[in-house]
Amino acid sequence: MEPMPKAVLLAWSGGKDSTLALAHLRRTPEHRVVGLLTTVTSAYDRISMHGIRRTILRAQATALGLPVFEAALLPGADNAEYEAAWAGAFQEATATVGPTCGIAFGDLFLEEIRQFREAQARRTGYLPLFPLWGRDTRELALEFIQAGYEAYLTCVDTTQLAAEFTGRRFDQRLLSDLPAGVDPCGERGEFHTCVVAGPEFEAALRVRRGERVRRDERFEYCDLLLEDPTSRPPS
Repeated sequence: MEPMPKAVLLAWSGGKDSTLALAHLRRTPEHRVVGLLTTVTSAYDRISMHGIRRTILRAQATALGLPVFEAALLPGADNAEYEAAWAGAFQEATATVGPTCGIAFGDLFLEEIRQFREAQARRTGYLPLFPLWGRDTRELALEFIQAGYEAYLTCVDTTQLAAEFTGRRFDQRLLSDLPAGVDPCGERGEFHTCVVAGPEFEAALRVRRGERVRRDERFEYCDLLLEDPTSRPPS
């Protein structure tokens, strides 16, 4: 008799790496993803760093067939406030979906980030999982594109990548245009993405590009807004 898959939560950014982590976990018999955990900056009503609107976050969760639990933060929250909000969201999630064996993250290779996650997990009381850890990032980027996902760059760190990349579709042409030294998955924070369609989605989200804004004299954001399902995607 095969063992039952273990329930896990997924740290969800709305972007390609957490989407790939979800796809990987859903292909393995050991784990069963039962919910998403997301950090939201409440004053902006958006996913932290990625700048994705809550409306899109919740539409993503619906299309993925998973409940989403939010760790709400104020702008400029410190690590202690982040950890308290994250622990609260984790407790809410397990109270709703039941016990889980841990939380999976889409991190790829930054050791300091992994060490931070592992230390936080010890304090909060869950097992951290890293299903994509150590994978070649160019191979991952190509896997994402070739699988038929649709994603857009919602945030660019202009100290690492030109602001003009903001709002572009994450596709083969974008990979070809990335300067040398920029990670194909943006793992060093060069850019962040929003996924709106693909194999894990029961239905595609139709979006249009809104305004672009610069924050902290560094981060260029492109707003994405939900459209009617019959509307055309951005060109």
